[in-house]
Amino acid sequence: MTEKILTRNFDRADAHTLGAYRETGGYTGWEKARTMEPAGITEEVKKANLRGLGGAGFPTGMKWSFVPKNHTGPVYLVINADEGEPGTFKDRYLLERDPHALIDGMLIAARAVRCEKAFVYIRGEYVEPYRRFAAAVKEAYEAGLLGDGLDIVVHRGAGAYICGEETGLISSLEGKKGWPKVKPPFPAIKGAFGMPTIVNNVETIAHVPHIVNRGAAWFAGLGTKTMGGTRIYSVSGRVKRPGIYEESVGITLRQLIDRAGGVSGNGRLKGVVPGGSSAPILRADEIDVTMDVDGLRNAGTMAGSAGVIVMDETVSIPEALMVVARFYAHESCGQCTPCRESTGWIYKMSERILSGHGRKEDLDTILDVAKRGAGTTICAFYDGAVGPYISYIEKFRDEFEALVTDGAGTRARATPAPVAR
Repeated sequence: MTEKILTRNFDRADAHTLGAYRETGGYTGWEKARTMEPAGITEEVKKANLRGLGGAGFPTGMKWSFVPKNHTGPVYLVINADEGEPGTFKDRYLLERDPHALIDGMLIAARAVRCEKAFVYIRGEYVEPYRRFAAAVKEAYEAGLLGDGLDIVVHRGAGAYICGEETGLISSLEGKKGWPKVKPPFPAIKGAFGMPTIVNNVETIAHVPHIVNRGAAWFAGLGTKTMGGTRIYSVSGRVKRPGIYEESVGITLRQLIDRAGGVSGNGRLKGVVPGGSSAPILRADEIDVTMDVDGLRNAGTMAGSAGVIVMDETVSIPEALMVVARFYAHESCGQCTPCRESTGWIYKMSERILSGHGRKEDLDTILDVAKRGAGTTICAFYDGAVGPYISYIEKFRDEFEALVTDGAGTRARATPAPVAR
């Protein structure tokens, strides 16, 4: 059984309070970090092999080191709590149940990058997480942890998925339309309000106090060769015990499904989305793969936000694709033509196929449009959408072809899973 690190306090009713956090060793990492040089903190995080846990999986310490050493103006730290990836709900739990863990990590990260003002951008729909975190920030100010070296601004989003992309988030934070920006320059060079800015995920920063307290070697040893530590997996869909599971990043997808009680529904696995809706789907015979960034990349998919969506054999893959395509068509910000137009086209074609009125050429048209648009847009939104477009059709093409007719047919719906009695 993996040691609980991020979720160790979750069973306490008062876990969100400063008193409870301090009782379990909270802010001792910050006290230790105050005696360390900023470069020393960054180096420790590098050695720990901590990687971004919001989607990209970029090495955290390396990102921190990109802030120009000769910069004399403000440096900002921005926490991306705009958790909008379908199938993902881990950061919600951290904000609700252990908000001081994030503040603790922010204090340390801010010292490492020489930041005096930080922002937490919380998804607009996260009402209770916002309340809990705002209350924790108030407690931290009253205890003197904030206000003397670091100030935190809590900012609520307005429900736009695109603001989970770091430069789109920065645009929104600046009071502009949440449109992603062309890179380079990257935010670490020119970010919020034109200043060097480090954008990190909630879960990523919540790990930092433990790394400082217990050492880089300990954290690195919990994971794989290229990625240290544990992470929180959001497991949903056709499993017997859906929920969050903190496990080593070296766990396999098969083991994780077993931890969630195994496959529900008819009990036979069809496919799994391992990293949120943008991750290419894996078939039932492809799940003996480690759940770290490189393990899943080598399997042709991605770790993403660790939102694991399990599908049994009663699930209709064409319907699953239509739902995902509808989401991306709705959430495209419209700035880039390939994304704006293609997501709409693909949604309409997937809906037509599902209704039984698809054309024989629709499947190849979707694949062609998806592949042509990849890598042609300002941000990675469309590249993420392409993952399910291509993988669902290529791996389950027979299901789609069964629905394609010459103009007549009935809508194919997923067979409901038996209700457990």
